[in-house]
Amino acid sequence: MTFDSAIPVVVPGMLRPYVRGAARLVVEAPDVRTALAQLEREQPALHRMVCDETGRVRRHVNIFVNASNVRDGRGLDTPLAPGDVLTILPAVSGG
Repeated sequence: MTFDSAIPVVVPGMLRPYVRGAARLVVEAPDVRTALAQLEREQPALHRMVCDETGRVRRHVNIFVNASNVRDGRGLDTPLAPGDVLTILPAVSGG
């Protein structure tokens, strides 16, 4: 399957060391699951920080399509469309 639209992936500062400092990546994928599979092939170090060894998104990592957390909707099957932005956001805690 070919998907003809580039989807920007926003990489927060704490994950940029795993992508040689890139603030944004680009994937071509019809849904979040396919986007993560592409990241696994092209950015394996980042993928290991986002997903566990079973391929599930780590519980302390949130993935947003635009302003919506995919966990609140269709999960990894959340569709991506031209104009969407995928954001990876690890939880931050402190005291």
